[in-house]
Formats: sequence, structure tokens, C-alpha cells
Amino acid sequence: MKRFSPKRNYESTRKLIGYVSLQDATEEDYRRIGFKSGLEVHQQLDTESKLFCRCPAGIYHDNHDYDAEVIRHMRPTLSELGEYDGTALMEFKTRKEIIYHINNENACTYEVDDTPPFPIDREALDIALEIALLCKLNIVGEVHIIRKQYLDGSIPTGFQRSAILGVEGEIELTNKRVRIMQLSIEEDSCREISDIGHTRIFKTDRLGMPLIETVTHTDMFTPWELKEAAEYIRYLNRSTGKVRTGIGSGREDVNVSCEGGSRVEIKGVAHNRWIPKLSHNEAFRQYALLHIRNILNVRFNDPAEWKIEYREISGNDTALLSEPVKKALDNDMQVFALNLPGFYSILSHFTQPGKIFADEISDRLKVIACIEKPNMIHSEELEPLISRDKWKKVSAFLGASDNDAQIILWGPPADIPTALETVEERIHLAFSGVPNETRKSFPDGTTMFERVLPGKDRMYPDTDSAPIPLQDEQIEEIKPRLPGFVSERIKQMQKWGIPEDTYDYILSKNLYPLIVSISNDFGFDPRVIGIFLGHRFKNIEGTMKAHKDFNYDIIYKLLGFINSKGLQIDMAAPMIKVLIEHPKMRYESILTILNYKNVGADEILAPVDFLYKKFMEERLSDDPGSAVNWIMGQLRNHATGNLRLSELRRKIEQRILAND
Repeated sequence: MKRFSPKRNYESTRKLIGYVSLQDATEEDYRRIGFKSGLEVHQQLDTESKLFCRCPAGIYHDNHDYDAEVIRHMRPTLSELGEYDGTALMEFKTRKEIIYHINNENACTYEVDDTPPFPIDREALDIALEIALLCKLNIVGEVHIIRKQYLDGSIPTGFQRSAILGVEGEIELTNKRVRIMQLSIEEDSCREISDIGHTRIFKTDRLGMPLIETVTHTDMFTPWELKEAAEYIRYLNRSTGKVRTGIGSGREDVNVSCEGGSRVEIKGVAHNRWIPKLSHNEAFRQYALLHIRNILNVRFNDPAEWKIEYREISGNDTALLSEPVKKALDNDMQVFALNLPGFYSILSHFTQPGKIFADEISDRLKVIACIEKPNMIHSEELEPLISRDKWKKVSAFLGASDNDAQIILWGPPADIPTALETVEERIHLAFSGVPNETRKSFPDGTTMFERVLPGKDRMYPDTDSAPIPLQDEQIEEIKPRLPGFVSERIKQMQKWGIPEDTYDYILSKNLYPLIVSISNDFGFDPRVIGIFLGHRFKNIEGTMKAHKDFNYDIIYKLLGFINSKGLQIDMAAPMIKVLIEHPKMRYESILTILNYKNVGADEILAPVDFLYKKFMEERLSDDPGSAVNWIMGQLRNHATGNLRLSELRRKIEQRILAND
């Protein structure tokens, strides 16, 4: 075995492919690797009922609150073309036992396929069509419901009902237009509680809730464009006021590829702020896999003939009994040593920050063979668990050469055949480059294998659901209700002079209509309202727990009261601090609590000369600006609600200048 450092190999291959951190990356880096990406944005709709039954939507329960369990074993079915989907076959290979925790309050026999579907929820359909029109999509003339196989257990029936509503639209970002491929309406899946070994547990409270999926073309060429597109679609969905918000209500699947790679889907990204790092690392992971492919294709003339070589390790092989092996044998696991001919330096090749090619194998052992980690050790670990001498003995045991690499894996005897097959399959995929797959995301920006990427063979018509014609009159009836395009809202806020750092909060909370209403009805400057909402109120909402009865209509009513009493808008912030916890309190009572007194500007400004003289006598500072700030602090409480603080500052500065 050649003496080399896996850590140095990790660093040198990282440098060789030109990996740079997200912070240091430039557009040239993304052009160099051919970064390309698109989105599938899933958004729950705010309806009373689920999509294909009349169970209530949006009622959630904790993990221990359920009335019954259903246990299922999933099996694949043929598509309408008579073929099996690769993902379905992979899931079937895992031999998973799926357990569903069901609460009677929000589940029925439809969801376990014992009752035919009800007609599609019309409220959900109307909301979805509204969003489709905001995406400038061409609406279909007839809605055809299809079934999409899901053998991961996330849907008890083994399939999801879905229908395309519109095709080929667009959204407008800052510097480009992004094409929208399609928008579909579908039922949401279960929430996963745990996935250990061959047992996967789900809860069904989210199951069947109406969901839309907005799919873009791969028009984003940097991670930042990708994030901007995701944010835009989130703003667009929320602009209707008819979608759910909160954790899990909106989720993105991020499709990423690099030049020469293939489409990889990062599944269920819960936060848009994760998107840049995840997509950045995924593109470079693919670039690294292509580099591995090139190395292997130089080393091997005929990859099809490559095979792993393996032997079982028993308790009698005392020279090979390292601590991990002993532990596996003590737990009644079967242990195998594998030789990978010609794979010297490949297992420790960089793939993602802190990850190497060996992790690609270990991840698949966990997912496909259902062997929980740790499930293997190998001869090129960055932090070795066994000595170099021990690996020499393993190499001799396998009859390996210096150009080979070795793996020791373990698992329950029933899972070992699948494990050996999984290792060989992943190695053969390395000769081709980048496998089409779905990957799970992590907050640190890395991903792991989740399943083979589904294809068209998982879809077939739903014979239980009749086509739904969409009349032109129905579409024309929806158009007047549209809230307006997000790009137009952004341009209008720019014209008003609202600071850009408020846009995300205003648009994500759908507060733009509130700015318009307050401005039109009470005459307040929209810029002032935007700053109040995007800065002051955002801070209040982020630091105080709101009462369950507090809503944004209270802000409208409060500003109406402030206007009717001739108060200044500065009074809104201290009053909101009370209302957010006590939303039913009378406004006059709040003013009393705040010790508010109605005084004129002259009375407020009367002490300025005295205060300035005191400031100068006590020599609190030689800076005139400090004097203004100090005097502002003394008069702020009296001025709040009576005199704009900006006007107060201006008048104090005038007085001080006159004294000087």
C-alpha cells in the first residue's frame, strides 16, 4: 500500500477542481463550472378543507397525539407505458415498513385509499388559478388529474394526485426574466417523524392539504439569482393573502447541474437563505465527480468489467479484529472486507466541504441497505479509526495491490446482499460521472443521497377523477381579484423612497396593501409607513410575543385613530408595543398608560435654550451633534405623538445654531 495522506489528498483534489467558498466565488467561477439551476416551489394553500376529501386542513398535532396506527409495505406498479420507475424500484429494495400515526380529527378513509376521492376542493382550485395568472401562465382548457408514485411512504396510498393548471409563464427579477415551466395543484404528503433501519414513521396531519408546485426553467446561473427567484415566488404566493405561512408551509426543491453533469434535486429546502450555499456546493460536488470520472476512465479501459472483491471477516480472523469490527460482531452483524481494484486515492477525493467520495457510498448504504451509520470504515479516512498496519493486513487478506482501496462494511445478515450490491452500483456510477438523484439538505450547505431521481414512468392517469373543464368566463372572473405583480410593487416602493432593506419584510408579510390603504385613507406618506413597518414594527414583532388575536388590521385601525386625533405617527410604535400583547385595549387607555399629553410645538421646544446652556456648562461634550442628541433624549417623550422627531431635531439644531 502506497504511503500517502488522505487529508493532503482531500486538500489537493479540492484545489485541483478549483473549489472556492460561496463568499469568495465570482460569476466567472460559475461560468467556469457551467452552473445552471431551477426551482420547484411548493406552497400550501390556506383552505378550510383538504384537496380530495372534506377533512379540515391546517390542524397539527404533536408526535404523541394519535388515535390509530396503519402499517404498510409499498410495492411498485407499472406506468401506463408498462415500465417501472427507477425510484419506485429503489424504494422497494429497501424493504421498509411504513407506520402512520393517524388522528381522527383530520384523517379519513380516503387517505388510506379505502374511499374514492371527493371532487377537487374548488376554493383551492381558484387560489391556484389566481397564482397561475400572476405567473403569466397559459391556463389549460381542461384539468386532468394524474397519479405520481411515491414509494418512500410519504403518502399512504403510494401515489399523489396532481394536476397541471398552467404552462409557460414568467417572472421578472432585478436584471432578467425567469421562465416558469408549469404550475400544478396537488395534495401534500405526510410529515416524517423518524427513519431508522427498515422502519419509517409518519404523521398524517399535513397529508392531503392543498399544495401548489411552481416549476421554473433552469434560467438561474448563479446561486444568488436562484435565491432571488425563490424569494420572488414566495412574495408572489403571499401577495394573494390565501396561502399558509410558517415552518413547513413553503418548501423548495432546488435543481442543480454543472457543465457535463446531470440534474440533481435538493429536496425540501425549508429556508431560502440556505439556497445559495446548497446550490453552490452541489454544483462543485458534481464538478468533483466529473473529475473522479476522468481519473477512472484513464485508469480503466473497460469500466463494465470492473467488480468489487470481498471476503467475510469472522471472529476467528484475529489479525483483522479492530475496535469497529469487534463492536459489529458483538452486535450480531455480518462483516465484510471489500477490495476496490484501482481505486487508490479515490475514496478520499474531495466532493463537498468536509466530505469525500467514500461518503457517497456510506450514504447509500444507509438509505438503500438501511444500515444505520456508522456502517463502514475505509483505507482513506481523514480521521483514521484503525492503524495503517491493520489496513496492511486487510489488504493482504484480500490479495490487494498498492493501487487498490479497501472498505470494511457491516450490517444485519439480511441486509448484506443489498449492501454489497449498493457499493458496486455506486462505484459503477462513478465511471459515468454524476448520478441523477434526489438529495437531502443540511443547514451547513452540504447534502446527502436520498433516493434515485424519479422519472416519467412514475406517472399515470387517475381513473377515479373526471376531467375538469376550465371555462374562459371562470378565468375572466378571477382576473379582477389579482393583487398585482410583485415586480410592480417593488418599483412602486422604489418611487416612494422606501428603503430597500425593508422590502423582504414588507413583501413576505404581504404588508404592501396595508401601506396603500393607510396612505390612501389617512393621507400618511407611504415612505413613512414603509419605514415604520419595515424597521420599527419588524423589530417590535421580532422581540415581543404577539397575542393570538393580534393581526395586521389592528395597525390599520391604530393609524386611523392617530390620524383622527391629529397625533404624529411616532406615537404608533409605543402604542403597538401595548397592542401586540393586548390587542383589545382601548386606544385612549393606552395613551393614559403612556402618560401622553397633548402639547404644542412651542411648549415642547421651550426648554431647548436652558438644556443647551446646561449641556455646555457641564461640558458633557464639545461636539454640537452630541448636544442635539442629548437634548432630543430629554424632550423625546413630550414630543412623541405631538411633533415629528425629525422635525424636533431640525428645530433643536436651528436653536443651537442661533445661540452660537
